Formats: sequence, structure tokens, C-alpha cells
Amino acid sequence: MNKNIMRYIVIILLSSFLISCGNKDQKTDTSEATSESNVAQLNPQQKKNIGLQLGKLTPKNVSSILKLSGQIDVPPQNMISISIPLGGFLKSTQLLPGMHVRKGQFLAALEDQQYILLQQNYLTTKVKLKQAEADYKRQKALNANQASSDKIFQQASADYETLKIQLSSLAQELRLININANNLSGENITTSIHIISPIDGYVTKVNANIGKHVDTNEILFELVNPDDLHLALTVFEKDAIQLKIGQKLIAYSNDQPDKKYDCEILLIGKDFGADRSILVHCHFENEKETRGLIPGMFMNAEVEIQSGNTPCIPEDAVVNYQGKDFVFVAKDASHFEMIGVKTGSTEKGYTAIQNADSLLQKDIVIHGAYDLLMRLKNTEE
Repeated sequence: MNKNIMRYIVIILLSSFLISCGNKDQKTDTSEATSESNVAQLNPQQKKNIGLQLGKLTPKNVSSILKLSGQIDVPPQNMISISIPLGGFLKSTQLLPGMHVRKGQFLAALEDQQYILLQQNYLTTKVKLKQAEADYKRQKALNANQASSDKIFQQASADYETLKIQLSSLAQELRLININANNLSGENITTSIHIISPIDGYVTKVNANIGKHVDTNEILFELVNPDDLHLALTVFEKDAIQLKIGQKLIAYSNDQPDKKYDCEILLIGKDFGADRSILVHCHFENEKETRGLIPGMFMNAEVEIQSGNTPCIPEDAVVNYQGKDFVFVAKDASHFEMIGVKTGSTEKGYTAIQNADSLLQKDIVIHGAYDLLMRLKNTEE
């Protein structure tokens, strides 16, 4: 009985050993199959049939695309903040953000007691000046005939000049609140003043409501004149050295990526921010096409950058499979391995290879790569 038991044990051990060996062989075969799945094999006749040719990476001057972002901007002289030199209560306005206004157009009316007092001071000073002028002329004539002392004449002259200065100063204060002193009289003193638009443009902000008291340091409205729109791009230090004034680029918005705007670099900032970026200002070459653009709108831009001595391969050498790019590298005279590559731009029939270090001095299939791909993948199926 012990012999039978031993016989069974030996059989079980032998079976386990054989199964284990079989599994190892199977794993080895699978591994080999995996490594060979990217290798195409051709005999001399097959290579001749597809016209297979080999070549190496060649350094060439090709361009690359630098992608940037920024926003629509206008020069400072086209952005207007409307405030009032003398505070007051907002009496009326019909402005809304986005509304178009013309230069000289009424924007709002404000009223305050100090406006009345300023007009009153001007008119009373004007009356005093008229009286002082008459006294000055009389004292001048008397002094010429030695009928009055020099002191009296000098005082009359000083009073006259002082009032002229005061009247001129008050007239300028009135001008600041859009009241023409030349047209002011005791019959047309007004309790309110009008704010007039200084530009043709659009309302971007309305910061006050009817009845609110507005101080001299408060901004009532903000206007923008979009006639001189430009593109302000944020460029980081590593990319800024590749840009120069006069360089061409194209810009487009996120909403309309197919609508391209031709631009030219006008100014390059000289002061890096905390994030090591600068502003690059670009001019739109066709201003008529920018009418749909709004200050503050975000934009994308693409600049063509020339790169010297970039490793390149004829574009026919690169094949695309399942969204990825590959080339075939000769392992020997009859075996060609498909290797993934990261491609750059294509120019004049050559494609830049960005991860070229492992391919330098390698023989690469430059004609017949697509045939190899079809043969390789059809064989797998």
C-alpha cells in the first residue's frame, strides 16, 4: 500500500513539473510575440516591390508655433473715467453699460447748493470788478494831475488787479463744471450742471444711481473708445527672447477660433512681473475687422518661431496609428521596428522630430513606411 501511495506522489510531482515548464514556455512565447508585434519583416523582393528606402535624421531650419494668450486692450487715452470737480447729487442719467455715446452728448445732470454759490460769487465779483475799474481810472486821472496821493492810486490799482484775478479764477471753476461764465447773468443762475461726453465710444461702467451724492474723488461713469484696439499678450521669460518688434502673428478668440486676426508686434515690455512675465502689445493690421472685439475680451495667439538645426525626417517617413506618430527603424536588412516619435511642425516636406536623441545615426524608412504599417497590422489581424 505504501508503494502505491509513493507511486501516486511521484506522478503528481511529475505532472506539476511538466505543467510548470509548459507555463514558462507559454510566457516566453507570449513575451517574444509582444516584442515582435512592432517589427515588420520583408524579404528582398518585398522591399523592392514597395520601393523601400532608408535615410537618417537631417538637421534643418524649421519653424515652430509658439502659443500665447492675452486680452483686448486700448491705450490709456482711449479709456475715460468721468468724475466731477465739485460733488453733488445725481439728478438724472439714462446711461447703461454697453450704450454708445457721441462726443459732446449729455451724460448726466447733478445739482447742489455749492453750484449756486459759485455762480453767485462770480457775478458779485464781476460787479465789484466793474466798480473797482471805474475807481482805478478815476484815481489814475487824479494822480496824473497830482490831485490825489500815490498811495490812494496804488491801493485802487491793487484792488482792481485782485478782483480781475478772482474773477478769472471763478470763471475757470465754472468751466470745470461746464458753465460758460461769459453767458452767465443774474437771470440764468442754474441749480444743476451737465456732464458731457468727451469722446465717441461706449459706456463700460455706471457707478451711481439717481439721488446719490457723488464726491469729487468718485468715478461716475467709465467710457472707452474702441477705435484703437490692440492685443496685449502675456509672455513668459523663456518665450520672450524669441519675439521681436515687427514680428507677425495671428490671433483668435475662444468663441470664434476659426476667425483669424492678423497682428504685428508693436511693443515688448521691459519689466517682468512676479510670475516672470511681460506684456507684449500687438497692433491689428486690419482695424475694420476688429469691430466685434471688446476691451477685456480674452484672446489666443500663435507666433511662428524659426528654430535652427532641428532634427528632421521626410514627412512620408512618419505614419500615424491610433492617434500617435511612428517611424520604422531598420534593425537589420529584413527587420524594421515601429517606434513612437513626438513630431513638431512640417515644412517643405520635412517633419521635425522632438525626441530625436534615440534615433540619431539610425537608419529610418523614409519611403515605404505606410506599406510597412499596413503589412504589420494586417498580419496581427
